[in-house]
Amino acid sequence: MADQEYFQAIADAVVDGDTEQAVDAVLAALNAGLDPLQILNVGLMSGAEEVGQRFERGEYFLPELMMTGRALKAAMEIVKPALLEKYSDGDSQVKGRVVAATVQTDIHDIGKNIVASMMTAAGFEVTDMGVDVPIKSIIDKAEEIGAQIISLSALLTTSMPFMKDLIDLLVARGIRSKYVVLVGGASVTEDWARAIGADGTARNAAEAVKLARTKMNA
Repeated sequence: MADQEYFQAIADAVVDGDTEQAVDAVLAALNAGLDPLQILNVGLMSGAEEVGQRFERGEYFLPELMMTGRALKAAMEIVKPALLEKYSDGDSQVKGRVVAATVQTDIHDIGKNIVASMMTAAGFEVTDMGVDVPIKSIIDKAEEIGAQIISLSALLTTSMPFMKDLIDLLVARGIRSKYVVLVGGASVTEDWARAIGADGTARNAAEAVKLARTKMNA
């Protein structure tokens, strides 16, 4: 079986909300020696992006989102150990504190979870606030724990403006310079990140870790 067939099987299982098939497809890909990061980016994330698009078009509703969410989480539990084993740098020194959240009105968490896992493996101390988190709560948590990085996720285009609102609120409170604000999600582009005043975005979780390290060393 070609690599793309494994990835397609994973994506299809996610879109169908078939937990058992998603787990089986990920196991098959791992057993075939495929890179766990590729399994995430090309398989799971492709499925998640398609689900998000169907939701925005009104083809999927909350029941479908719940089913696909369960399939994604179950598959993630299978691939996560392989991901951490391959991409952990083995350095126990804390690189920085991160607050991660999916912004308000958005309940998608697979991308956020992947980035949080990769950052943890890379030595960052990550506080994951979950999904549908109000921007004020994110800032308050960052202030509370003394974070250096705020990592925001949004899959839905209708949720993305809250990323800008958070940055605007940081500016209004006079604390924008305290934080590196990273944004991500299926529809987030470098142009969008630049336009809203974010410090950057990344194509995948591994690139997000590299970006976070670069910004912390800047």
